[in-house]
Amino acid sequence: MCRIGVAIAIPEPWAAALQTHRIAFGDRQAHAIPAHITLVPPTDVGDRVPAVEEHLATVAGKHPPFGVRLRGTATFRPVSPVVFIALSEGISMCEQLAGDARCGPLEQELTFPYHPHVTIAHDLDEDALDRAYQTLADFDCAFEVKKFQLFVHEDDGVWRQRRTYLLTG
Repeated sequence: MCRIGVAIAIPEPWAAALQTHRIAFGDRQAHAIPAHITLVPPTDVGDRVPAVEEHLATVAGKHPPFGVRLRGTATFRPVSPVVFIALSEGISMCEQLAGDARCGPLEQELTFPYHPHVTIAHDLDEDALDRAYQTLADFDCAFEVKKFQLFVHEDDGVWRQRRTYLLTG
């Protein structure tokens, strides 16, 4: 079974900084998951990878590049033990891109409503979640999203980039 995810990778130097913090907070998934904004959550696609790749190429051709600003922390607690960096700009563009990506061969019903964000702490104790929330409360960066990536979950538990799609709409 092939498990994929579709995401906007956070560019450098912010990606490395966020990974370093996630590791410091004790998040066991920090080494396996690059800093990103999820568009399509982990999804089993079986042998449909070629159809998924074709679909994502079509989606990328419909969307132009857009700006994103990451600013401050937020949390999904008490519903889910997650602390994240919030988007203050680019939310609607992420929503539109994610909605188009989750059609066709990637159509699915989500467990929670889509909310673009960058996870910095997940499944940790309350003290670690509080520390993550406080440590990055002043985080602020902006960048242009010109592409998104298809990631594949490998047997070693690491998410690796399989393909990049340029936004050309």
